[in-house]
Amino acid sequence: MNGGHWETISSEQQFADRNLEVVIDRVQTPGRPDPRSWTIVHRKPAVVIAAMTRDGKIILIRQERIPIEQAIWEMASGQIDNHDTDPENIKNVALRELREETGYELAARGELVSLGYFFSSPGFTDERGYFFLARPVQPCADGPDREEGESILDCRAFTSEEIRRMIAENEIRDANTLGICARLASRGLLSIAPHHE
Repeated sequence: MNGGHWETISSEQQFADRNLEVVIDRVQTPGRPDPRSWTIVHRKPAVVIAAMTRDGKIILIRQERIPIEQAIWEMASGQIDNHDTDPENIKNVALRELREETGYELAARGELVSLGYFFSSPGFTDERGYFFLARPVQPCADGPDREEGESILDCRAFTSEEIRRMIAENEIRDANTLGICARLASRGLLSIAPHHE
């Protein structure tokens, strides 16, 4: 539901590479009759995967992120090449990213559950992320198969209590991870409420 008529009056490309495109669009929105200019970053859609072990732990990776000059804990994620948002392709990308980044895969009779999608930062980009829960997962025989450009320093399983504490203490700061934790908690799939004695 877009909520009324949106019309792009003009679009001027400022920059493009294989990962993103920056444009300045003049857009007429349902709420404003006069078109206004907006700088927009078009970005490939992505997947974010919560990998849950048989005993209910969640796999997180600690990855170096150049734009923020920090290594942070986050869920496995990756971009969908060719903007192919066919549901089967999205699932295949999620399973591939799970294997590549964590070295885990679905166990026999495991399931990949779609948890919907979200917008990472809708004030400037149309990037959409698709959430998945993979459960139960087990280590791959061959371990992770990481891409050359990735810098993953650690990969560990955390209890829901550890994840709750990491969120509360600002150790988990990645929007993808915070978002998928909220989606999991809202569906009763991850308990992040504090335990009161």
